[in-house]
Amino acid sequence: MNILQTIEQEQIKKLTEGKNIPNFKAGDTLKVHTKVKEGERERIQVYEGVCIARSNDGLNSSFTVRKISFGEGVERVFPLYSPNVAKIEVERIGKVRRAKMYFLRGLRGRSARIKDDLVAAAKAREEAKIAAANAPEQPKAPKAAKVRPTKDGATSRKPVGKKKA
Repeated sequence: MNILQTIEQEQIKKLTEGKNIPNFKAGDTLKVHTKVKEGERERIQVYEGVCIARSNDGLNSSFTVRKISFGEGVERVFPLYSPNVAKIEVERIGKVRRAKMYFLRGLRGRSARIKDDLVAAAKAREEAKIAAANAPEQPKAPKAAKVRPTKDGATSRKPVGKKKA
């Protein structure tokens, strides 16, 4: 590997430290959680649609997601290693025989459906189950008591709910 490739690999490792990027391909239905900044607030917005293309180009890798919004087809290109992409979830695995699904742009309704790849979905569920079994168990935080104001304005830690007669 030359110097540029090693630097690129270091950058990819740095950008994917806290993220889990799943294996997906064109034809899969994805949920992409993106960070949206509005003024000083930052929130997560979910964009769900069919992956119609994926470009694997090292640090410049990207994927295109298409969805129908209010009767109009909307496509969005996401950089794979962008810090603005918080999480990617694979909802359904599609059974397709193309690398680029651009023909979906001309199709509407039932003709635009993609078959589910049930074998690949079962294999992915099995791998997820194995990964969950091998992962260290995290301790659960204790439940906090509900706080409610009393008549004099102070707060009490009494349980909130129906009173027993």
